[in-house]
Order: sequence, then structure tokens, then C-alpha cells
Amino acid sequence: MTNLAGAVPLTKQQQTDITRIAIKAGQLLQQHGAESRLIEQTTTRLGVALGAQSIELAVSADALVLTSLFEGRCITTTRKVHDRGINMQMVCDVQRICVMAEKQLLRAADVNKKLDKLKPMKYNRWLVVLMIGLSCASFSHLFGGDWWAFAVTFVASATAMFVRQELAHRHHNPFINFAVTAFIATLISSFGVIYQLGNRPDLAMAACVLLLVPGFPLINAVSDMVKGHINMGIARWTAATLLTFSVAAGIFAAMGVTNVMGWLS
Repeated sequence: MTNLAGAVPLTKQQQTDITRIAIKAGQLLQQHGAESRLIEQTTTRLGVALGAQSIELAVSADALVLTSLFEGRCITTTRKVHDRGINMQMVCDVQRICVMAEKQLLRAADVNKKLDKLKPMKYNRWLVVLMIGLSCASFSHLFGGDWWAFAVTFVASATAMFVRQELAHRHHNPFINFAVTAFIATLISSFGVIYQLGNRPDLAMAACVLLLVPGFPLINAVSDMVKGHINMGIARWTAATLLTFSVAAGIFAAMGVTNVMGWLS
């Protein structure tokens, strides 16, 4: 890829700065759920826009390795990647900065400052709890449940979402988080079956755990494999599968405690 800034010479320090900025952008993208092809394209475009002749990037499940090249000189750096949760606002903001750099509206120092200032936007936690409760309850209603099933599902899924937020805030392992959340949701909804609330109380047990479906990781996994990032796709698929097993473990544990098979009947 041709250097967009022309044949402007770079010192070793300038090239090092560009390398660090490019991998910082890639790190932010991967931490917030971007697919591997997008990470690769964005870091390459940003590095070239800032003056490098080319950028080579290796993406793995928990690390990035990036090399910048300029007139035969290579500088390589590695960054550890920690999951920060899916946040498309952060992904869009990084891409916006990349586009501004390509249009020569930002210099390397400006890009670095803007990347440092990026903060993920988070909705009010109580609004999230309310909307998750309503969405899961709506599924139970669409499946054929009456308003009692709707109410039980709402209480179970909203409470489960609150528990999930609390566990995430305390940095518990995601697999433990999903298992405990599924346990709480199923435990609460099983009382609808015990007391026969509504026409289909078993639907509440099925719908209340829909908030735990790892849809985005599975979509990214397939996308990565289709676009040639096989190792990354397998890693993401494995993580999503383990999350699914954690949810199943929580559901069966709650069913064992209450002796209510619910939606398995």
C-alpha cells in the first residue's frame, strides 16, 4: 500500500510513534469486539496515513503483533489484549479517527491524543435492566405466553441482568458470571411452574435466559473464519461455546434445586 503522505522521510522515533499509535488503535478495536478483518484494515490504513510505507499485523485471541516498514527499516511491537466488552461506539470512533488521519486532518500526535481520550459510552444500568426484562418478556409473549408468563419472565430476566452487571463490575470470570446469571434467572422463573402462573409458565423458563445468548461472538467467529482468520475464528467460537455450556450448567443446576424441568417437559 502506498504511503498517503508521499515520500516524506521518517526518523526512527517517528516510525516508532506511528507503530505504537497504529497498534493502539488495533488494540482498542479488538478489546471492544471488532472482527479481525476490520482490525487489520483499520490499523493498516492508519499507519499508512501517518507516514509508514506498509503495516503488517498478526491478530491472535489475546495479543496483537504489528510491524511498520519504511525504506527497509522495520519496527515491531506487541500488545496484550484484554476483553473490555462489546461496544460498537468505540469501534466507530476509532474508524472515524482513521478517516480523519487519511484526509490529513490529524497528525500523529493528534491521533494519539484522540485515541487516549476515547471512553466507551455506557447506558444507565437501570435502563439496561428494564429493557432486558422487557425484551425477554416480549419473547415469552410472542412464544404464546399470557401476561402472567410475561410478568414472571420480566422479573426473572431483569433480576438476572442486575446480577450479571454486579458480577461483571467485580471482574468475575465471564464463565462464572454466565452460569450464576442463568441459575438465578431459571430459579426465579421456575416458581411460575411450581405455582402454575399463567397458561404456559414453562415459556418463562426458556425466555428468561435469552439475554445470555452469545450471538455477537458467534457471528464474529464465523466472519473471521470465512475471511481467512481461521485461528482467531476458532478461538472466538470456542469462547462462545464455553459461555453456552456455562449457561446450560446454570440452568440445570437451578432445575436440580427446584426439581422443575419446565421447558424440558
